[in-house]
Amino acid sequence: MRPYGDTTGDGMVQVSFTLPVTHDKRAEGAAVQLANRMGIDPAMVVHAKGMGDGFTFFVVYGRVNHLVDLNAVQVVERDFALLSAKDVNAVIKQRLRRKLSVVGACIGTDAHTVGIDAILNVKGIAGEKGLEYYRELKVTNMGAQVSVPELVETARAEKADAVLVSQVVTQRDAHLHNTREMSAAFREALPAGRRPLLIVGGPRFDETMTDELGVDRIFGRGTTPGEVASYLVHALITQRKATP
Repeated sequence: MRPYGDTTGDGMVQVSFTLPVTHDKRAEGAAVQLANRMGIDPAMVVHAKGMGDGFTFFVVYGRVNHLVDLNAVQVVERDFALLSAKDVNAVIKQRLRRKLSVVGACIGTDAHTVGIDAILNVKGIAGEKGLEYYRELKVTNMGAQVSVPELVETARAEKADAVLVSQVVTQRDAHLHNTREMSAAFREALPAGRRPLLIVGGPRFDETMTDELGVDRIFGRGTTPGEVASYLVHALITQRKATP
């Protein structure tokens, strides 16, 4: 299939980007040239605005001839049931018979707590309560700019069953570097049988990179507290009980 713009299958797309050049006719020509090299031809600049000294933001509209093969698309499908807060609490109480300990943080220099707070705080997000609302979960929210050694030590002290890390800052792949550092630190500090479940989330993660980053699960944008809670029950209780 092809993208849809004005008519079905016309291949029309719209992209935006910034070039390090002052806004003038030459800059718009450079934007069209870049779009052409991206496979957009013909391309038309529909918006251009200077972004301070020596930078211009562009929106370009045009046609691509590329086809998308849905059969070749690889994504991580949800492989666990979505449970209500009542069901999550019931499973933990009946089968774990203690509170499930969760430690969350934003690590490195990341000071953006909106993601971790949306999952952990009672207020949650979009009308859905966060993990602090679940009576059978013991939640420790360490906040922002937490060092990896601090996270490991807190996880050890709290006897964490799961560690949740949110990464919003992605400049120079900081989220990937931080995640690799974290997973390596937990592997070094704790043996496999005592290591908590490692979960990371953020808008720029590729959910297929769990093995490469050394974590158990990656959640992308739009993840809800209920999804995380349901996964915790699946991974720490249901799946483990089913394994011989």
